[in-house]
Amino acid sequence: MYSRLIVFLLSLWYVCPILAQNTARDDCELRNPKPCVVHIAQDQVGIITSPFRISARDMFWIIPFGVGTGFAIDYDAHIMRKLGVNPSREDKFNTFSNYAGLYGPTAAPVIGYLVAIGTHNDYLQESSVLAGEATLNAVILNEGLKYAINRQRPNQGDGTGRFWPHGTSTWPDGQSMPSNHSMIAWSFARVIAGQYSGVGTKVVVYSLATAVSASRVLSREHFPSDVIVGSTFGYLIGDYVFRHRSRQASLFSLSTVNTRGQRGVQLNINLGPH
Repeated sequence: MYSRLIVFLLSLWYVCPILAQNTARDDCELRNPKPCVVHIAQDQVGIITSPFRISARDMFWIIPFGVGTGFAIDYDAHIMRKLGVNPSREDKFNTFSNYAGLYGPTAAPVIGYLVAIGTHNDYLQESSVLAGEATLNAVILNEGLKYAINRQRPNQGDGTGRFWPHGTSTWPDGQSMPSNHSMIAWSFARVIAGQYSGVGTKVVVYSLATAVSASRVLSREHFPSDVIVGSTFGYLIGDYVFRHRSRQASLFSLSTVNTRGQRGVQLNINLGPH
């Protein structure tokens, strides 16, 4: 009971909306990697300190998320027992989730960036950088949460997904919550859906992210609550990166430019979709 309460409180602490103001920025580029490091550091600070910016209206979705996660934790072991063990099925879904939820979102920003450079497509270049930034943020946050929550996977211990089963004596005992694949898939999907806001694009990327999350349960790598938490955090991370880094998200933004012998600041005005 106490372990479930701890997980619930952690969920409310980290999953709040992440708000910040747009600032002047350098563009993250292959030939100018320093801003990339700065952006990631700023993102992590913004994400970790986001609980201090919770507003009353955020409770309309934070409370359902917390309650839903709590119920999922209660039924996790029951669902996994009903699902049963099927090595063939588990192998197929694990392979799918690796390609669609890990290798794909990792390779796509690199490929997109190289294509953008070759075709001089600035918007594709920005989209690729933002997608890469979002997935990297997801990985970093996920690693910290896994060790802090310390939950056993379905194939560990008695199969019930215990949190801190032996206290600190055998830490870490498990890294089940949250699902890394889900966090990566949903952070990537949110950025792409924001950059390319057509209905078709949203249906494709969100459907794929949902399939990745479901496959992590079907492969018995995670419990349902693990993917709920991972998917939610991933979406919020992608939303943070999109809202704070994308020129598509703001009417006005500032960026630095190189001029002859010095650096300057330019004002960008977004008058519509690219």
